Amino acid sequence: MLADIMSAAYLWMKTLHIIAVISWMAAMFYLPRLFVYHAEHGRTGSELSETFKVMELKLYKLIMTPAMIVTWIAGLWLAFTPGVVDFSAGWFYVKFAAVLAMTGVHGWLGARRKDFLVGRNTLTGRRYRLMNEAPTFLMFVIVIMVIVRPF
Repeated sequence: MLADIMSAAYLWMKTLHIIAVISWMAAMFYLPRLFVYHAEHGRTGSELSETFKVMELKLYKLIMTPAMIVTWIAGLWLAFTPGVVDFSAGWFYVKFAAVLAMTGVHGWLGARRKDFLVGRNTLTGRRYRLMNEAPTFLMFVIVIMVIVRPF
């Protein structure tokens, strides 16, 4: 009976983790795109700039950050479920490093949002386009480590 409950709880937590990861990644892909448009078309003080600020705030505070927090909580719960992760395996540490890097990108994007908010963005649309690739690369690394477990 207890084994069935634990098995069901694990599956529900895994489901929650996947949903949170998808939400986090969607926001991590979209926020830099908003920054591209904001940098290229949102002249400081313009109505369009103010609209971008609201969009960026809501995406960051209401979707991206909560999704990251749930991803971390559920992921740690899963990792420390007995028998799930072999902590001597290298793939886990590569994945963990990539998740830490993704969290760093999240923080960097949050700082850039604040730059736009106070009118001191200095980065170009091109730079934001390039930064849009960081979450993509990290996502590839994370998924490969979790599914393939190459080492």
